[in-house]
Formats: sequence, structure tokens, C-alpha cells
Amino acid sequence: MPGEFQGKHITVAGLGVSGVPAAKVLHGLGAKVTVVNDGDDARAREQAAELEALGVTVRLGDGDTLPDGTELIVTAPGWKPDKPLFAAAEQAGVPVWGDVELAWRLRGRDGREAAPWLAVTGTNGKTTTVQMLASILKAAGLRTAAVGNIGVSLLDAVLGEEKYDVLAVELSSYQLHWAPSLRAHSAAVLNLAPDHLDWHGSMEAYARDKGRIYEGNRVACVYNVADKATEDLVREADVEEGCRAIGFTLGTPGPSQLGVVDDLLVDRAFVENRQKNAQELAQVSDVNPPAPHNIANALAAAALARAFGVPATAVRDGLRAFTPDAHRIAHVADVDGVAYVDDSKATNTHAAEASLAAYEKIVWIAGGLAKGATFDELVAKSAKRLRGAVLIGADRALIREALARHAPEVPVVDLERTDTGAMLQAVQEAQRLARPGDTVLLAPACASMDMFANYNRRGEAFAQAVRELGA
Repeated sequence: MPGEFQGKHITVAGLGVSGVPAAKVLHGLGAKVTVVNDGDDARAREQAAELEALGVTVRLGDGDTLPDGTELIVTAPGWKPDKPLFAAAEQAGVPVWGDVELAWRLRGRDGREAAPWLAVTGTNGKTTTVQMLASILKAAGLRTAAVGNIGVSLLDAVLGEEKYDVLAVELSSYQLHWAPSLRAHSAAVLNLAPDHLDWHGSMEAYARDKGRIYEGNRVACVYNVADKATEDLVREADVEEGCRAIGFTLGTPGPSQLGVVDDLLVDRAFVENRQKNAQELAQVSDVNPPAPHNIANALAAAALARAFGVPATAVRDGLRAFTPDAHRIAHVADVDGVAYVDDSKATNTHAAEASLAAYEKIVWIAGGLAKGATFDELVAKSAKRLRGAVLIGADRALIREALARHAPEVPVVDLERTDTGAMLQAVQEAQRLARPGDTVLLAPACASMDMFANYNRRGEAFAQAVRELGA
């Protein structure tokens, strides 16, 4: 409760989008707040001045030293667990929370009943699934918001004047690592694939942090039938008595599952006599776009909504009302019978594999910063769909070598230039390789920062290049 922070010496680790709000909230609750930050650039100094004007102490350029008297650390989610600051905290017996943990502990502070959390994590698809879930909940007439990594911040959601019936919460593995007491109403792990291993240290540690989302669930732990690792996390979780394991599948669902039958999304989990009965929720065509991995996202969102008691009609209406964010398997244009699709958000191999699986014949634009990834499995699984490949970015050689090993017959264009203008040339080369009925797909399987500020800019460059083709 808020009273526990009065007069407490709290260190906030990191400025930025989570640290500044956390420092303000804790200061407002009467804590004695010190912010430590690794950087000392112009942006950090601007944020520091804002906080210091409120009476918060800020130390720039030293994020590793534990301030004297610290009783609690609230950290930005991206700060790695092996930082000296946290080793010092452990030695001193100082607990470490993230902003999600802080928000969880502050919910219901004014005596009103706290809004339950429906939580989503996974290597890919989190944002889309949470947005779908929020759309479904709104279609049911519930006051809700998509929060966490997207939309409204969690601290704003639990401390603001807006009263919510339920929250749709996106949580990263970083956030879950620093949220030891989180207990969701229901939660989903969409998928698990190697990612952020430099932060977590191993795939086992990464999976363990993802699995924290199931701890203490009250109603449903939603898992991916096609990804056994997610079901294993459910088996390992310590949940409340009566909490159910609910699977989602692109195939025909068994009892306690949601799935697809004859182009319909159906529920065999939240129905009477689920051994024999199923409830139609929506048509596959109600999912935008109806790519396989996006249908899986819709089923996961539907499972969480149904766990909260939402009627079937709201699932249909919510999916129909949902509009995906830009750069997520977005159709840009058709030019001379070829479709051009922007999935710049596919920044790792798992996301790119899902994107490639959505189309029959593809000219693939890929490359960027590999972040330690390997591409053999991705190329081997997708080789039969590839008409050609155009490679860009700093680590394109890794993809070129995987193509040579697993798809030697696929023509490859390797663009050496790494300036932002390379995207126009890439699209022009893709047009040359494509035939009517093909899809030119930007699914880079890599981060963008070698050539672009972020994946949004990369996708915008692709879309602009496509528009120039059709001009």
C-alpha cells in the first residue's frame, strides 16, 4: 500500500520511459528518491533537471554504485540482472522491483477494487494479441485499456482517475524478471524462441522469466498447443486451486482448447459439456490480416477474454473492429500483379518464420543486425516458398550463407550499400525477381539499427519505395 513508501529511501535505476514516471510516483508517495543513470547525455540531463525541480536526487554517469541507505530499488526493465548495482543490492539484502511490480503493488490504493489483469507474453505477437484482447473486451462493454509496453503505462492505469473493469497487459521477459509478486487473473505465453539471450544469459533463464506470468493465476493459463515449451511452463507454474490450462491451436481443438474448424474460430474450453460441444466465436476472415500466426494471436486473445466471461459475440465484434499497427504484415500495394507486404516488425527469426509461412511464393527482403541469431533453421523451413531473396544490412552474409546451404537454387541479390537509400534499390531488385501472383515480403529477421533509427523507419522506407514503383 502507498503508506509503506512514506520516508523510505528508494533508488530508481534508470531514467527514460519507466524511470521518470516511477520516480515521480514514489516521490509523490513520500519516499526519499534517488535516481541513478548510466548515461549523462543531453536527454538525461533534461530529465534530471525535471526531477530535481521536484526534490528528487539524480546521479548521472554512475548506475553501478548503490546509494547509501537504499531500502528498495525500482529498476527500468532493460537493466541487466548482472549489473554491479544489483549484486550490491543482493549483498545488502535490498529488494529489486521493476515498474510492473510497483504498479501491481499500488493497484487499488484508494480502497476501490483493483481491476484484474489479463496478461500476455511471448517471443512474438504480444502487442497484437493485447490490442486484440482490448478490442474484444471493449466490444463486451467493459472499461479497459491495452497497457504495459504499449498504450497506457501501467502506473497511469493503476493510479489515474480512469476506472477500469479489467486491463489487457503486455509484459516482456525483462518486466517479468523484476515482478516477483505479480498474480494475474489469467495469462498467456504465445510462443518461445531464442531471443534476448544476452540479457537473460541462457534459453532456460529466458523461459523461466516468461513462465513467471503464470504464477498465481486464478482462472486460466493459456498456452500454445504447437509450442510444447509453453505448455511445460504451465505444468511448472504454482497456480490457484481450480485454475485451468487452456490451449489454442490452428487445428481442430480438443476439450479445453480453442481452435479452427472449417474457417471458424471455435471454443471447446468455456462451454458446457466441452467433451461434445463447441461454440463458434468468429470467422477466420474476421481476423485482420488472416495470416496463420495472426489467427493464433486472435485465439489467444479470445481465450483470455472468454476466461474473463466475455460472450462469443464480443469476440467476433472485437476482432472485426481491430486494426493492426503499422509494419506488422501490412499490405502496402499491388504492383503489376505482385503484392508488397511490410513486416518490418519481424526483427527476429521466429517472427520472420511466421511471416514467411503466410505466403506461397515470396521474394524475401531480409537482413540488418542479427543480434547473435543464426538463420539455418529459418531458411530450411522456408526454402520451398522462396522465389528469390534480396539481402541488406550489416549481417546479411549470415543469411546469404544459410541460403547457400539450404536453398542453393534460390537467386540472391546481395546489396553492399548500407545507407537508408538501399531500401529503394532492394525493392527494385525484388520487383525484377518477382512474377505475377508472388509476394515481395519485407520480413528482415534482424534488428534495424545498422541502417534505420528503428523498425518503423525501415518499414516506412519500404512503403515509400513501393509507392515509387507504382508511380
